[in-house]
Amino acid sequence: MTLYSIVDGPPDAPVLVLANSLGTTVDMWEPQLPALAERYRVVRFDTRGHGRSAVPPGPYTIGDLGSDVLALLDGLGVARAHFCGLSLGGMVGMWLAAHAPERIDRLVLCCTSARPDAPESWAHRAATVRAEGTGAIADLVVSRWLTPEYASRQPGLVARLRAMLAATPTEGYASCCGAIETLDLTSALPRIGAPTLVLHGADDPAILPSHGADIAAAVPGARLALVRDAAHLANVEQVDVVTALIVDHLGGTRE
Repeated sequence: MTLYSIVDGPPDAPVLVLANSLGTTVDMWEPQLPALAERYRVVRFDTRGHGRSAVPPGPYTIGDLGSDVLALLDGLGVARAHFCGLSLGGMVGMWLAAHAPERIDRLVLCCTSARPDAPESWAHRAATVRAEGTGAIADLVVSRWLTPEYASRQPGLVARLRAMLAATPTEGYASCCGAIETLDLTSALPRIGAPTLVLHGADDPAILPSHGADIAAAVPGARLALVRDAAHLANVEQVDVVTALIVDHLGGTRE
């Protein structure tokens, strides 16, 4: 499995991997890229079944998605990296930090869960997508990505996000739903040794902030930051706040 990836920033800088949420592509991290690429060698990728990555037949597991990232790092010759993931990307980050701790330096987990609520809802979503396509669930899902007030002021952004999700291959989206449906990383959290920042949109209706609090309580030494006036895509809605939190946790400027 070869992931589509883009690398930005100085080739000699510390490596930072950015992992996307379900139904998005490398474009999800565009708001953070200018600041992060000044300091880090930033690696963005499309999750399997998304964007320009291949769409292998399902089912997928979180271990499959994590192993894809390890193969990507191997291909780039990267032994160890910082990792920042949002939602599904954060789930991958937890798996990596617990199962391949030697590969993860510092960890940022955004708007994510170690054990999502209502697994049956993910099975239902996968079935809907397989029957009707990703466009069938796009309006409902995107409505959870931004607060209503912000979305009303940014119709162009909402349209772009909807188009991104609707373009996600059916099998890739549905199979990643399956990986979330079966996810339970709660027993792995105490094994995470990487310095960890958990940040969560205070108004996230997709994954409630209590999930972030649970992760921060279980990962040794983890810090929790609630981002005000932000829903699920907190990095898009509160660009400066989220970028500053990431940079501060990863160590600020280059040495």
